[in-house]
Amino acid sequence: MQASRIASRVAATAVAGTAVLALSVPAFAHVTVQPEGTAAKGGYAVVDFKVPNERDKATTTKVEVAFPADHPLASVMPEPVPGWNVQVTKAKLDKPLTMHGEKTDEAVTKVTWTAADGKGIQPGYFQKFPLSVGALPENTDQLVFKALQTYSDKEVVRWIEVSQAGQDEPENPAPVLQLSAAADGHGGSANAKDTSDRTGNAAAATDSGSHDTDTTARVLGVVGIVVGVAGVAYGVLAGRRRTA
Repeated sequence: MQASRIASRVAATAVAGTAVLALSVPAFAHVTVQPEGTAAKGGYAVVDFKVPNERDKATTTKVEVAFPADHPLASVMPEPVPGWNVQVTKAKLDKPLTMHGEKTDEAVTKVTWTAADGKGIQPGYFQKFPLSVGALPENTDQLVFKALQTYSDKEVVRWIEVSQAGQDEPENPAPVLQLSAAADGHGGSANAKDTSDRTGNAAAATDSGSHDTDTTARVLGVVGIVVGVAGVAYGVLAGRRRTA
């Protein structure tokens, strides 16, 4: 009877363990984009497109990232990636953008990385592709990019599906860059002024304290001299009395 109970417990534990393992299996990796630091609205940021290789017998030889047409970015600068060639594609804008006080009628529509040595991203590895982008839009909380991943066997995986709120993540989600709140340009000046005022007040208080300390020291010094002279005079008079 006892052996039967133990066997039942072991079986239940095994089933529970299997369920936990099944639930803990991670979802397949996909192409993502993350900022190095923050991506604040209206500012510039360095972002990394992370591309994993999900195939066992093929390498990733080409990555294409399409930029959002509804929020165009005029400035896109790629960082060199060893073993990869990069091409930045631009197009004319219907409505010019203003950057640094000057208008520009071009924006980046696509960035393409191609493996220069033919090897690319090997099975079981991933590669980061950094870009400096800006100025980031101020009228949206996120930027949606669409990516195409080409393998050495000519397979193309399209990471272009846009995730919808309240729904499960799609099978091939598009990379999404979340934007943080714009930096407060006036806050720095106000803080600097407050710091200056506090520093000035502290310096004035220190100077006042030093002046008071000097005055006190001088008074104590004079009192000490008077007391010393009185002591010497008393000693002389006492000596004369004893002699008399």
